[in-house]
Amino acid sequence: MKHLLLLLLVAVANAKVFDRCEWARTLKSHGMDGYRGVSLADWVCLTEHSSGFNTNATSPAKLNSIDYGIFQINSAAWCTDGRTESVNGCGISCSDLMADVGDSICCAKRIVRDPQGLDAWYRWISNCKGRDLSGTLTGCGV
Repeated sequence: MKHLLLLLLVAVANAKVFDRCEWARTLKSHGMDGYRGVSLADWVCLTEHSSGFNTNATSPAKLNSIDYGIFQINSAAWCTDGRTESVNGCGISCSDLMADVGDSICCAKRIVRDPQGLDAWYRWISNCKGRDLSGTLTGCGV
């Protein structure tokens, strides 16, 4: 338990809230534009509605699990938090998803490779899917 608390404190110390364009540039530099056919605008929309671009975001989720980080990645399926039984599909600690955007991006890439693709994120379905996202990257120069 002490180890988990220490990891969470490190994550809080490294927390960052990106602005929209800074996050779009970060995603692009990590190869997310067009990854598995997903547009940069879709990734930005997903993370805006999931976490408000906050790397330290957490939210309660189904089955007593928690969603972590800027992509709101679920502890039951994709990461381990020491509290939730997890498949740990990304092979990562949930606290790492809040401490390192590179780890979060790698895990998001892993999730989108599954047959569900972006449909794995209900906030993408309810806020972004099938919508005109043409203005999402306006002024970002990406």
